[in-house]
Amino acid sequence: MRWSAREIVARVGGLSLSELHLWVREGWVAPATPPQGETPDPASALFDETDLARVRLLRELQQDLAIGREAIPIILSLMDQLYGLRRELRTLSEAVAGQPPAVREAILRACARARAQDPDTAQ
Repeated sequence: MRWSAREIVARVGGLSLSELHLWVREGWVAPATPPQGETPDPASALFDETDLARVRLLRELQQDLAIGREAIPIILSLMDQLYGLRRELRTLSEAVAGQPPAVREAILRACARARAQDPDTAQ
């Protein structure tokens, strides 16, 4: 599903249209890309579920948690890295799950050995 900027503002309480437009200009929210050659216009952009979740997060960070504007890009970068790593881990898990049982067991043993040798994860 996709929503206009006005629909996003209506769905997210405590958010103004000008604030949403600012977040788009800052690159904190990246709605659907316009056709090639057209300049992105926050007023005509369409937002998807991921954009809506990010807008809600931004509103919570700034309004509920009083996180300053200077910290927002750092937080967003860290969250993007986290989600990227989760996607990679999911892909790796699916690849391992598709292997024969003996291969899966060997991978699990190798992971256990690596964890035991890592001072950050050793118990």
